[in-house]
Amino acid sequence: MAKQNVSVTYLVYSSYKNGNVIIGYFTLASKNIIAYNKSLSNTLKMRISKFGTYDPDRKGYIISAPLIAQLGKNYTNNFDSLITGELLLMACSKVAKAQELIGGKIVYLECEDKTRLIDFYNSNGFVSFGHRTLDRDETKLFTGQYLVQMLKYLK
Repeated sequence: MAKQNVSVTYLVYSSYKNGNVIIGYFTLASKNIIAYNKSLSNTLKMRISKFGTYDPDRKGYIISAPLIAQLGKNYTNNFDSLITGELLLMACSKVAKAQELIGGKIVYLECEDKTRLIDFYNSNGFVSFGHRTLDRDETKLFTGQYLVQMLKYLK
């Protein structure tokens, strides 16, 4: 996807012993999403209405927003212990910098419907707004039938 300029992957390094090691990565892409009215609080609907277009047929807002497409730590040699929640903060910070140039305040991600993932993203300000059925090529990568879609309003 990077060669086609659809997404950009950022590698995160840390000092370790006498050099640098990759401790994580994140990938960002721009996508269109539909946030359905029924899944949004009134406050979030009001904020989203500034960046999205309401579609009465779908009863939701169509929004162009950055997607945190991948987020991962390097578990080799326990390098994952060199970073905690900062990886998600780095991804959101990069999105915020891009939005300073092009506008917008929404970032979203998709994750498996697993309590520990949902709780992690909720604790970092993300709220669920829907589900996306897995594409055919994704069914071997994930255990469920869908991914939970979560968004965050960046301040």
